[in-house]
Amino acid sequence: MTVFGSARFDEHHRYYAMAREVGGGLVGLGFTVMTGGGPGVMEGANRGAREAGGRSVGCNVELPLEQVPNPYLDRWVTCRYFFVRKVLLVKYSYAFIVMPGGFGTLDELTEALTLIQTRKILQFPIVLMGRDYWAPFLAMVRTMVEAGTISATDLDLMLVTDSVPDAMAHLQQHAVDRFGLKRRRFPRASRVLGERPLT
Repeated sequence: MTVFGSARFDEHHRYYAMAREVGGGLVGLGFTVMTGGGPGVMEGANRGAREAGGRSVGCNVELPLEQVPNPYLDRWVTCRYFFVRKVLLVKYSYAFIVMPGGFGTLDELTEALTLIQTRKILQFPIVLMGRDYWAPFLAMVRTMVEAGTISATDLDLMLVTDSVPDAMAHLQQHAVDRFGLKRRRFPRASRVLGERPLT
């Protein structure tokens, strides 16, 4: 499962804590947690996965500021270009959790929505965490429905919630059960940052 979100929230922020809980919840469903590999809520999700005894991977990107691999990754790859990173974050995921974030997060969210809407990928669930944060975005989406630029059914592509248990129940139904996913045991990846990055 891929978790998108801002690099700019530190570990004392409520969205970091929410991402940490999300990471643990995803491990409870049997998933590896994948993020953009950086700080902020990406780190929170990777940290939650690690603390829950699960696997934690990242698709980092070269940036002048903010983006260094966080210390809670078992394995990671560093990409030069955003489009390569987005392909990896989408290709290997059964669902998308979208935490509050900036332009990059919005880009990732709308890319996933477009791919699902146009049936380029399966109708994987998308969960937006943080009702207050995403309210203006949802208002814009409803404006698009009223204008006829998207269909009313496109609203059904997203669950918006503040509840991690509700998010996990949604993913259980719309990812695990729907696609008949089964748990498999994998050997533990290295916990030493930098020892075995993906190539």
